[in-house]
Amino acid sequence: MKHVLNTAIAAVISSLVFATASHAESLEMNYGPEIEKTLQTFNSNFDVRNIVDYSNYKDQDGDRIGAQPRTDAGVEHIQASIKENKDLVQRLSARGVKIDNIVNAEQAADGSMTFWVR
Repeated sequence: MKHVLNTAIAAVISSLVFATASHAESLEMNYGPEIEKTLQTFNSNFDVRNIVDYSNYKDQDGDRIGAQPRTDAGVEHIQASIKENKDLVQRLSARGVKIDNIVNAEQAADGSMTFWVR
């Protein structure tokens, strides 16, 4: 009985460790260097959303819809990373998106991306 209890406790602890690790990874995937690296090879589904009042959006810590504003340098890095991915540039262009209007990108847990445009 003692052996079964120890095994059960170990299984619970392992599950909690793995759950925490995957959650932490998902939080970090949208940080500057991580999202920039992802955009250079991104080839999955994406959505495009408009930011109506970009000048006010830039000055907020986070907006109502969850997209964290990027610094001007962060926006430039995201745009540069997208430009390195020729397939993504073509796919965005086919949807009428100009790379210079993209001000943010966020990857979802399912691997899809949301691009925020001004």
